[in-house]
Amino acid sequence: MKIDFAKRRRVMERSMQLGHCICDARRSCPCDVLREQDICPCAGERPDPVAAEQMKLMDHVRNAGCASKIPPAQLEAVLARLPAVNDPNIISGLAAADDAAIYRLTDTLNLVQTVDVFTPCVDDARQFGRICAANCLSDIYAMGGTPRTALSVLAFPSEKLPGDLVYEMLAGAMEIFAEANVALVGGHSVKDEEIKLGFAITGLIDAAEAAALETPSAGDVLVLTKPLGTGVLTFARQIGRDFPDGMAAAELSMATLNRVAAEAMREAKATACTDVTGFGLFAHLRRMLRASGLGAEIFAESLPAFPGALDALRQGVIPGAIERNREYVGEDLLAAAGVDEAAAHLGFDAQTSGGLLIAIAPDRLAALQQALAGRGAAGHVIGRINQEAGILRLQNGKVDFVQTSFKPVETMHTPESSPAAPGEGCCADIFTSSAAQSTVAESQQAFGALIRSVQAPGVLNEKTKELILFSLIVGTRCQPCFEAHYQKARKLGITPAELDEAAWCAIALGGAPVKMFYQEMLDGKAKG
Repeated sequence: MKIDFAKRRRVMERSMQLGHCICDARRSCPCDVLREQDICPCAGERPDPVAAEQMKLMDHVRNAGCASKIPPAQLEAVLARLPAVNDPNIISGLAAADDAAIYRLTDTLNLVQTVDVFTPCVDDARQFGRICAANCLSDIYAMGGTPRTALSVLAFPSEKLPGDLVYEMLAGAMEIFAEANVALVGGHSVKDEEIKLGFAITGLIDAAEAAALETPSAGDVLVLTKPLGTGVLTFARQIGRDFPDGMAAAELSMATLNRVAAEAMREAKATACTDVTGFGLFAHLRRMLRASGLGAEIFAESLPAFPGALDALRQGVIPGAIERNREYVGEDLLAAAGVDEAAAHLGFDAQTSGGLLIAIAPDRLAALQQALAGRGAAGHVIGRINQEAGILRLQNGKVDFVQTSFKPVETMHTPESSPAAPGEGCCADIFTSSAAQSTVAESQQAFGALIRSVQAPGVLNEKTKELILFSLIVGTRCQPCFEAHYQKARKLGITPAELDEAAWCAIALGGAPVKMFYQEMLDGKAKG
């Protein structure tokens, strides 16, 4: 670093004459930075550059991700004192406490807008940019809208950290915006002691679709599209109690857009939706149901969690955001006797770029599951809406009032054929020579012949073909097929390491939903 001593002297003399640093009135001159590092930030001196990949963002924040938000109870107390905004074109604004604001442009077209800003929840700058963009877009998707443009909001300690970090964060965000067909059109930046990044998103929404997502009813089923636990896993990493498998899955999930889940929700005609972020599942659910005067029951063992999240909570790794969110919901959450306290904490965990929480009529649930599966997205039935106004009941056990599991691809069975026996894949009958004698349609017989020819000896040996099939099955997330081919692979002498490598080929293409499916299947094997 080259120092301009004349400039340093000129600047420091001004500070000493004032008795305060000219850049930070809280400090005297010479400041601690000059004493400890021989750097005068006011004279434009900066530390020698450090490669961005060597910097750990979370070392420079107190509360990571959406846990950095103002507690919901404190925020609502402030907002309640503001004067009402009386504009007849406002469809949804401050008073509604929705995910995004909706403003009428014409009789058929509305503008939808949101803004979100938070601190890093991962160490890698580019990955943080991806996660931040995905999180900020989520509010638009939850409202049923289509995002169009983004403006960045950046706070950065430019006197302490290299500018390359800003480049990496914005470059990562632009990767996600490109995936979402959103244009980053500008932004604003300020100096700050902590890193903060966010985006103001503007989109469009059809008036009829917006109105359709404001009609929850008692009996509607609640579906969550991503697991919970990003807050506790991030906090655990900050304090040196890392759960690497869970954090890896959480990072993939946080950087995954909610776009396809929103498309599935609209196709299936959902009745209400919100995205789950900093206020936690229970607080977001409470806000979603408030206007309609409804309540809900949630089943503790049906709450999906990233690997290690519940273990961390049971070990006492409980971030402050959980306490703040719990205080906001207060006595509106009633937990049944014997409910695992970790499950309650999980429902209050502050999520960063969490999933969509969708309400849908029971007779439309299958359509939603099929729409999600067809797009490679997950869906977990966690409970249902009831008429207990404002009350959330956390029940023991798992959801048992609907069919909660579904296959991401159609099975090969016709109504006339019998279901697969336990342990068989859903396509097991076409892999045997007897398939041609069954009652399947002629087209399925032809497909079965094709599959059998593929499995026959050829240039590729049987083991190689089985690894290819295993990768494809993981990619389609077909549970019965996984069970059948996992057993077959092990009988062929294929090792778990080889199966892992084949599965990661599918994960590289399918992302977080495929990774979570594979982990759930392995966890089931371990428990069995």
